[in-house]
Order: sequence, then structure tokens, then C-alpha cells
Amino acid sequence: MLVLGSMPGAASLRARQYYAHPQNAFWRIAGELFGFDPSAPYAVRTERLAASGVALWDVLMNCARPGSMDSDIEPDTIVCNDFASFFRAHRRITRVFFNGATAERLFLKHVRPHLVPGPEPRYARLPSTSPAYASVPYAEKLHSWRAIVPKADECGTLEQRSNLNQETFFEEGKKWETIR
Repeated sequence: MLVLGSMPGAASLRARQYYAHPQNAFWRIAGELFGFDPSAPYAVRTERLAASGVALWDVLMNCARPGSMDSDIEPDTIVCNDFASFFRAHRRITRVFFNGATAERLFLKHVRPHLVPGPEPRYARLPSTSPAYASVPYAEKLHSWRAIVPKADECGTLEQRSNLNQETFFEEGKKWETIR
């Protein structure tokens, strides 16, 4: 499965790590769902996700925005990641989860219309783990995010799940430096 954010925030860009803002609930939720310490080193956390069949990426490869708020993304600067190539290279992706409404909106508007027709993964929006989305309590977010835990019949073998390897995580990070 693939979890998509919109675009890394300033803390993530500085750290070159997904969901690096200390108040972002992503790693706390993922740790609880997949059985790892959310304060473990980043490499350990991403390895545990990959071993569980979870890849992280963002809809946008590049954009301009002051600060970290998705609402400040300048529409004329949007450049999406190459999902056509990604889905060709990772054919076992059957589920795509959006970390918040902006990731879903950007994907549906800028990516999905350009994908090659054929079998598509199932899409689902989950509540944003961002600290900016604090109106939803942690317990409610955790409950919603349980949807990413594969059911027994969807798991496949460890080898199949591990095909989403470390290169998926922050693969395009070098291109994000153009954000202002």
C-alpha cells in the first residue's frame, strides 16, 4: 500500500525525513499500528513500514509555498511526482491512502486523470496527521488509520511486502529544495 501526503513541511524538508514535525501524529500512529517504537531512528521506522508493505510518498514533487501550510501552496507552481512510472514499477500497490484532504484533492485533480487506464488501486482518505489538523482527537485519527493495516488475506509474503524498499522513502527529496 501507498500512503500519500501532499508535500513535506519545513521540518521534514530540513530533516529530510517524512513527518518530522514533533507534533505530527503519523509516527505515533504507525508505531502503534505496526508495532514499533515511534521514537526509534528514522531508518528503523521506515524499514518497519516497508517490511509491513507500506510505502510513503507525496503527491507533489515540487511547489512553492511560504511555510508548511498546504493552504499556502501556490497553484501555478505545482509539479506532481511521476505516478505513472511509480505504479508501473510497483504493480503490487492495491491500496492508496491519502494523509488528509489536500493530498487526495491534489492527486485526483493533477495525477489520476493522467494515469493509464486499467486496474486502479483502491483509494481512501484518512484524517491528516498534521498538527494543523488538531480538531480531530488522536484516538479518532488512530481509529481511522487502522484501515491501513492489511487484513490477513491481503498480506502476501514478507518477500512480496519488502519489494517496496528504502528507495521509495524520500526518493525525490533532492528536488524539494526549490521550495521557498
